[in-house]
Amino acid sequence: MTGRALSVLTAFDAEHGRMTLTAIARRADIPLATAHRLVRELEMWGALERDSDGHYTVGMRLWEIGLLAPVNSRLREAALPHMQELCRNTHDNVHLAVRAGADAVYVEKLTTPRAVSIVSRAGGRLPLHATGVGKVLLAHAPAAVLHECCERGLSRHTPYTITEPGRLGRELQSVPTRGFAQANEEMTLGNCSVAVPVRAPDGAVVAALGVVTHSARAEVAKLVKPLLPAAEGITQRLAEQERAGTASLPR
Repeated sequence: MTGRALSVLTAFDAEHGRMTLTAIARRADIPLATAHRLVRELEMWGALERDSDGHYTVGMRLWEIGLLAPVNSRLREAALPHMQELCRNTHDNVHLAVRAGADAVYVEKLTTPRAVSIVSRAGGRLPLHATGVGKVLLAHAPAAVLHECCERGLSRHTPYTITEPGRLGRELQSVPTRGFAQANEEMTLGNCSVAVPVRAPDGAVVAALGVVTHSARAEVAKLVKPLLPAAEGITQRLAEQERAGTASLPR
């Protein structure tokens, strides 16, 4: 029963944020009667909400619980002031992401009216191999993670997405040495992303901090310059949290 309840919740995603009961049952691959019972229980608990048209959306209770996850609360708290400063100075999109399996999960996203349009969203996932933050996380992940990504297949999002395992591997090898990664029009045409690692006080890479701008005005060196001290500032804040007694971030 727990598995079926989780299948109801995971039926929702960025493209299916508001659904009828029938649509939920179909996407969760469960009988309509079972979906009706589970959806009613989840609605009573606050995990789902029903609007006047009979459509369901994810409820506030799940959002409140999600914010308690260490990667959300502690990392986001440490990073937000530095992200805000980056956003003010660059007028571009600023991302903070962590790795979950073969995906980059966006913990926070800041933007401005002048920033280019992007497909990422806070709480959303994008493939590691096609994003700046994802390449940073992949470059610092165990070798088995790259193997898993290649076995799953390197999805092509634009004509410039790197989908050849050998070529991707060679690019990732240079990331730790140069200290940053970039993805030029690999996720969205016209956009360039540059990212750097965010380290825990013990030196382990726990996240990636990135900026997304228009390819035509992207100057990688100028983007890396403010990213590096911002990432270092986040590390220092994480160290302060640790000294204050906050549990360390999960690896």
